[in-house]
Amino acid sequence: MKFLPMKFLPTPKQSLILLALMVLMLATRYHHFGTALHLPDASMAIFFVAGFYLAGTVALPILMLEAGLIDYIAISIAGVSDFCVTPAYSMLVVAYGVLWYGGAFYAKKSYRLNLSTLLPAGLIALASCLLSFLVSNGSFYWMGGRYADPHFAEFVQRFMQYMPSFVSVAMAYIAVFGVAHAIGVIALGDKSAGSVDKA
Repeated sequence: MKFLPMKFLPTPKQSLILLALMVLMLATRYHHFGTALHLPDASMAIFFVAGFYLAGTVALPILMLEAGLIDYIAISIAGVSDFCVTPAYSMLVVAYGVLWYGGAFYAKKSYRLNLSTLLPAGLIALASCLLSFLVSNGSFYWMGGRYADPHFAEFVQRFMQYMPSFVSVAMAYIAVFGVAHAIGVIALGDKSAGSVDKA
């Protein structure tokens, strides 16, 4: 079943969006929770937004490779802890894929340039972020080998401990992207700016 048309290479407009998202990932990925000097990690939001604008192109593996390369450099050169790098790290492909396809689904099925789109946008983004975090957090807990005696109650406790910060940061970034998108559409008069195949 064909989900979205496959163009493979992004259009010039999409290439600019991809470059901007790659720069944002490079600028924020080292700092998952943020500090007084650094914005928190935007990776979750980036994959959702990329799915909205870039579905059907080669952008997904490019962004995944960038994320992996940033993590590798951060750990091997910058001295960032490798605690989160376990056999479960590979499940980030699934976690980020969930976000990508959430954004693509919204662009194809629900996007309209009016206020009625806010509720479905918020619900799809929230569901995508929650499911993505469940995949990444759950795989780390159950497959990562960092916990000697994993059990469901502890997993739920740890999920609830970390989920609000990760999901709220992602949703805040997505909201900022949404405002920027609306401003851009109004400024440029491009009523179809949400489509996945704009030149």
